[in-house]
Amino acid sequence: DWESAIRVGVLDCGEEENYETCKEYGIHYYPTFRYFKAFTKQFTTGENYKGADRELQTVRQMMIDFLQNHSQELRPPACPPLDPVLSSDITSLFGKNSHHYTAIVFESNNSYVGREVILDLIQYENIVVKRTLNFDKPFLEKLGITSVPSCYLMYPNGSHGLINILKPLRSFFSSYLKSLPGVRKKLLLPLQLPAQANKEESTEIKVWKEFDKSKLYMADLESGLHYLLRVELATHKTLEGAELKTFKDFVTVSAKLFPGRQPVVKLLETLQEWLVSLPLDKIPYDAILDLVNNKMRISGIFLSKKVRWVGCQGSRPELRGYTCSLWKLFHTLTVQAALQPKALINTGLEDNPQIVLQVMRRYIHHFFGCKACAQHFEEMAKESMDSVKTLDKAVLWLWEKHNVVNNRLAGDLTEDPKFPKVQWPTPDICPACHEEIKGLHSWNEAQVLQFMKYHYNSENILYKYTESQTDASENEQGDTREVKDKSLLKKPSENGLNKIQDKVNIVDSEPKALDKLIANHGPVRESGKSAVDSVNLKETKQAVSFLGIGFSNLDMSLCVILYVASSLFLMIMYFFFRMRSKRWKVKYYRSSV
Repeated sequence: DWESAIRVGVLDCGEEENYETCKEYGIHYYPTFRYFKAFTKQFTTGENYKGADRELQTVRQMMIDFLQNHSQELRPPACPPLDPVLSSDITSLFGKNSHHYTAIVFESNNSYVGREVILDLIQYENIVVKRTLNFDKPFLEKLGITSVPSCYLMYPNGSHGLINILKPLRSFFSSYLKSLPGVRKKLLLPLQLPAQANKEESTEIKVWKEFDKSKLYMADLESGLHYLLRVELATHKTLEGAELKTFKDFVTVSAKLFPGRQPVVKLLETLQEWLVSLPLDKIPYDAILDLVNNKMRISGIFLSKKVRWVGCQGSRPELRGYTCSLWKLFHTLTVQAALQPKALINTGLEDNPQIVLQVMRRYIHHFFGCKACAQHFEEMAKESMDSVKTLDKAVLWLWEKHNVVNNRLAGDLTEDPKFPKVQWPTPDICPACHEEIKGLHSWNEAQVLQFMKYHYNSENILYKYTESQTDASENEQGDTREVKDKSLLKKPSENGLNKIQDKVNIVDSEPKALDKLIANHGPVRESGKSAVDSVNLKETKQAVSFLGIGFSNLDMSLCVILYVASSLFLMIMYFFFRMRSKRWKVKYYRSSV
C-alpha cells in the first residue's frame, strides 16, 4: 500500500550472481536495510538506518523516519504530508462541505499509528488522512476524545464525529476508513521494473544430489571454504586489527587441521605462510582474493569457485547451505585437533585446548553475516566456554551447543521442512549415544565423543560431487569462449560490452592487488620459504609451468640476468689477475749471465 511513496526491494546476497553487487555496496550483515532517496541521480550505496531491533514494526517506523527526512522539494510527489497539523487547522474544517472524507488521527508524540494510517490510505481516493498530537487538552475534551490514539472523521456533507473502534490499532483504523462508502482504490499503472535480459539462459536447474547422512562430504567442506574466503570476507575491503588477527589464526588452524585434498591444503598452507610473512597492520581483501584465486598460477593449489552442497543442500535454495557447512567445518577442526594434538606445534596456538573454539567465536563475531546468530553464539560462549580444559571437551562443547541452537530454531521460519532441527546424532545413526534413566532421555557422552571422532574423521569423508582442477579449467575456458562468441554474434549495449570485458578480464587479469600492496609498503621481510614469498609477493606477470614448478617469467628473466652477470664478473676477474701477473713478471725479472 505504501508503494507510491516508498518501494521495497530484496536482494539475496547468498546467491552467486549477487556476490559482486553485495560486495560493491559493502553489505556486511543480514538483513541490512539501505535507503535511497527519491530523485537520486548519482551513484550512491544508500543510507543505513539502524533500529532497536529487526522486528517488522521497527522496520516500518524506520521507513517512515526516512520518508520524513526528505526535504520538501525532494519528497516523492505521491507521499502526503506526514507532519502533525495544528488544532486551529482542524477547527477551520468544521461545518464545511467537501468532495471527500477527512480523517484526523489524534495520537501521542512518540506514536507512529497516524503516519502508518496516512500511508495505508495513499492509494485510495475520496479520503484524506491527517494526524495531530494530543497537546491541546481542552480541544480534545471538546471533541469527546478521552484516549489516544483515536480517529475523528469529517464527512463530505460537513458532519463530523468520533469513530468508535474496538481496538485503537493501525489495522483497525485503516480497515474502517477503506470500507467507507465512496472510498475506493485508485487505478494505478503497475510498477515498471527493468527487464532482465536472457533470464532463461542464466537459470540453472538444481539437480538433487543423493547422499548418505552417516557420511561427511568434502564438497560441503570445500564449498564452505569457498563461500567463506570469496563471499563472506569480501564484504570487508580491508582487514586490520582484531579482524586480521582472527583471519590469520583461522587460516593457521585450517592449514594445520583441515583434512582436505592436497590442492586445497596447499592453498591454505600458502595463504598461511604469506600472511605470516607480511609485517603489515592492514591487508586489502583483494590481495587475499588474488592468492585464493591463484592469479600467480602457483602449481598444485586449487579451491573450487562453485557451491556444491550435498549433505548441506536444502529443499529450497535459501535453506541450510553455508550455515550448515560452517558447523561441519568447525566440528571437523575440533575433532582433528583432538586426533592430532601436536598439529599446531610452533604456530603460537599450541597448548590451548580451546583454540579452535576461540577462533570460531572470534570469526563469528567479526565476519558471520547473521548478527542475531553471532549474538546468540557469543552468549553461549560467555556462559561456559571457559570450562573447556581438554581437546576432547572442546569436541563435546561444540556438539552440545549445536544441539542447543537446533532446539532454539526448531519450528523457526529458517528451518527446512525436509530437514527438521532435531537433537543430533539421531538414534538411527548412533544408538549407543542415547540412554534412558528413569524413563527420561540421557546422552552417553563417552559414546557421543567416540561417534564424533569417527564421523568427522578423514576416513569417513566421501569425495563424491567434488570439483577437480581439470573440470574448473575446462569450465573457465568454456565460459571465456562463450563470451567471445557472443561478442561476435551481436553488438551489445555499452553496459553489456563492459560486462563482457569484465568477464574476460577476470580470466586473464594479473594480481594487481598484490603489486599495489608491495608498492605501498616496500619490501617484505624474509620468511621460512623464500620461494613462496617471491612467488606470492614479487610476481607481476602470470607464471608459466616449467618442469611442473611454478616459475614466473620474472623468475626466468632473473636467472638469465644473473647468469650473464656472473659470466661477465668471472671474465673481468680473469683478465684482471692475468694482467696483474704479467706486471709482476716484468717487475721481478732477472737477466741470466
